[in-house]
Amino acid sequence: MPKTEGTQTGETVEELKLAAVAALDSADSNDQLEAWRVDFMGRKGRLTGLLRGLGSLEIDERKVVGAAANRLRGELESLFEERVNQSKSSQAPVGSIDITLPGRKPSHGGLHPSTQMIREITQAFNEMGFQTIEGPEVELEKYNFDMLNIPADHPARDQWDTIWVDDDTHNDVLLRTHTSPMQARTMETNDPPIRVIVPGKCYRYESTDATHEWHFNQVEGLAVDEGITFADLKGTLYEFARRIFGPSMKVRFRCDFFPFVEPGVDMSIEWQGNWLEIMGAGMVHPKVLENAGYDSTKYTGFAFGMGPERISMLRNEITDIRHFFSNDLRFLTQF
Repeated sequence: MPKTEGTQTGETVEELKLAAVAALDSADSNDQLEAWRVDFMGRKGRLTGLLRGLGSLEIDERKVVGAAANRLRGELESLFEERVNQSKSSQAPVGSIDITLPGRKPSHGGLHPSTQMIREITQAFNEMGFQTIEGPEVELEKYNFDMLNIPADHPARDQWDTIWVDDDTHNDVLLRTHTSPMQARTMETNDPPIRVIVPGKCYRYESTDATHEWHFNQVEGLAVDEGITFADLKGTLYEFARRIFGPSMKVRFRCDFFPFVEPGVDMSIEWQGNWLEIMGAGMVHPKVLENAGYDSTKYTGFAFGMGPERISMLRNEITDIRHFFSNDLRFLTQF
């Protein structure tokens, strides 16, 4: 590397290179890199000062030193750009975790409260030997009404209670009003013994308030076999109440009417000093068994149906069923 003795700076190209490389290697921040650029490459920097001092040299030496200085400029610019890129790549990207920040619990999703309750209900019956099945939400009049001993003049068939589906070729398509159609569908395609639990969504054309919704979940249960009695129904539902509400829960059965069971009952639990109905149940009506092709003199069974939202409202002290379907995260994240 040529010497540049006699320049205004008194510094050779070789000495300047050694000093610049050493200073660049020791720069460990953006501020220090910028200071290095100004010191060595700026308008008043050391390399610029060396080039300005070429005028004091002889012509032959000026050419040699000037070419070496220009090569040095290119080398230092490349080294500087490389160090800047290294500095950028070592910085944390936007949106990364800052380990110096206070700890925060990460947000995460979860199961809908209705789904949680449905799973708890079905698990209780699964452990008692019931199989979980599902059925169509768009149903035929045959299964929703006819095979369940609900006659044509029953109020549930009125358009103000049932949501019918308009169809050019069929006038018997509807959104199911309960999960009970799966009683008929299951018995129609299976021989006894039968023990099934049927969760699913139902639809009814009615006004909404704190305790009623036009769409809701329901869990249906059915057991059919030889020799099934009302005592089996009571024992099964009593065991269910103990599993959901605790071993000390008191249960009451009262007579009620449902077209597809005979006799029919409602089941209530003692809750905070009052009796609250949580489901309807009864022995499967002989006509329902016969409609499915069963011999009602040989087989008997029981059926029941409940709303998981109602049970969740009791368990979690929820006062308005509409919260389940409002998609309000303030409500949903509590479960």
